[in-house]
Amino acid sequence: MSSRTDILERLAPLWQEPAVPARWVIWHRPGGESLVFDRELNMPLDVDFDLDDVVLGEVLRRMRAAGIPESDVYPGRPCG
Repeated sequence: MSSRTDILERLAPLWQEPAVPARWVIWHRPGGESLVFDRELNMPLDVDFDLDDVVLGEVLRRMRAAGIPESDVYPGRPCG
């Protein structure tokens, strides 16, 4: 089982200096849910990490501190 520290280390690219345009976006969905959205893959971050609320909160905090953009509207391309 991975520790929270291991998971945060694997997710570290999410809060590094953003590319232009940023690959990663914090997407605020209706209902107050925030997700990490991958614009390159055009989908939310694949959740095969053990992202409990504490880990997700820390990931979002680090992304915000790094200046990662946030959006209330769908940040991806149209599907299909």
